[in-house]
Parts: sequence; C-alpha cells; structure tokens
Amino acid sequence: MSASALSTTDPRAALRGGLPDRYLTPDDIADMFGVPLETVYQWRRKRTGPPAFRIGKHLRYDPADVRAYVVQRKRDCQGAA
Repeated sequence: MSASALSTTDPRAALRGGLPDRYLTPDDIADMFGVPLETVYQWRRKRTGPPAFRIGKHLRYDPADVRAYVVQRKRDCQGAA
C-alpha cells in the first residue's frame, strides 16, 4: 500500500508519513492522535497540546506546528527515561 493511500485510511499515518498540505481541524487532530475530540479541546484550554489559532470561529492547526509538537513531546519523553 502506498504512503498516500495509507494516510487516507489511517489518519495517524499522517504523523509518520507527512502531514496534509492544509490547515488541520480539531477532528483531524483527534483522529491523528487517537483521542476523543473533547481531549483536543481540553488541551487547547490547558495549553498543553499542539498550538492552534482561530480563523473566525473555526479552530485550526498548522501542520508544521503539529509536527514540532510531536517532535518535542518525543524528546521530552526520551529525556525523562
């Protein structure tokens, strides 16, 4: 199966094979991380998840910021071990 076909069937594959070339929605983030949508909103309120911004009333995530967040989380976890 090609990487592009995999990313359309498994949203979490986007974190492994390259993120989409568009701003991501909270639903996209929930799918990628395999968490409930409410968890994504809690991360936003607590400022613990990937950084987001608003376009009008819509919350969006820059794929580059999401990738940087994942890389930093991995570094934090490896440093704690």
